[in-house]
Amino acid sequence: MNHITVCGPETAGDVTYLSGRDGEPTLLLRRIAGTGPSLVYVHGATFPSALSVAYRFGGLSWMDDLAARGFDVWAFDFAGFGGSDRPLVFEHAASESPPYGRACDAELQLARVLAHVRLVTGRSRLSLIAHSWGTIVAGLHASLQPGTIERLVFFGPIAQREGQRVATGESPEGWQLVSIAQQLARFVEDVPAGHPAVLIEPGLASWAPAYLASDPGAAARQPVPAVRIPAGPAADIKAAWAGSLAYEPVQILAPTLIVRGAWDGLCTDDDALWLRGRLGAAETRDVKITEGTHLMHLEHARLGLFEATGAFLMKTWF
Repeated sequence: MNHITVCGPETAGDVTYLSGRDGEPTLLLRRIAGTGPSLVYVHGATFPSALSVAYRFGGLSWMDDLAARGFDVWAFDFAGFGGSDRPLVFEHAASESPPYGRACDAELQLARVLAHVRLVTGRSRLSLIAHSWGTIVAGLHASLQPGTIERLVFFGPIAQREGQRVATGESPEGWQLVSIAQQLARFVEDVPAGHPAVLIEPGLASWAPAYLASDPGAAARQPVPAVRIPAGPAADIKAAWAGSLAYEPVQILAPTLIVRGAWDGLCTDDDALWLRGRLGAAETRDVKITEGTHLMHLEHARLGLFEATGAFLMKTWF
């Protein structure tokens, strides 16, 4: 396994590494230290912390915003993403292994990170912000360890839908490749036709090369440069949309915010209604932000996302 550091003037947080043992992957951690409550960001299915919560537009990232509100802010990369170890399955053909990085295994990585944060900070209860597929992992952990989570933010969460059920691990590939063109198409697909661009960088002028740089082999791939990522997250989403979500929402007891863009095709009104109605938490909220999509943290609407999240975590929103 190997890892690289993804950072620069456009990326927030001090980077360290959490070493693995007994075959566990080494994980990249980033932090903006603060004296307030500690929280950990859990990234989504296709890009790591450097390209999400830590990415700076105009000198400001989501991590910076949270730190300015007084939080002790942490983020990390799952194995196979960004600066964390690449799994051995990446060295073989995609068809030679089942999807790497399913939620049950990713939750073990999250648990390691949270144990480290508790050790460093001395705090027994932490808050989580999770995006997209990351909400499946965070939801699984919060359902298994309900007494350890202070507050929970689900940004664009993946909910269960009714469809043909699929067996765990049914997808035949261990990993997949994602090009810049594929990312851009996904980023803009939910914006109404004729509406001005909502991405802060409509052509991903700086984000795109930073994304390719997150994978040492991306630039040399043919026919187009592409980043290799685990296929487990896509398999988890497919399973959830076929009626098999990886956790039981009723077992989540921490106060929970669902926050999403009005144009989010991966977290629709029905999805949010389903999830909120099954949470075991006594306090739940569902906030929908105008002119935002599933990638709202990379869009002009991000300030609304920041404010909604900050108010909920700071307990100033009642």
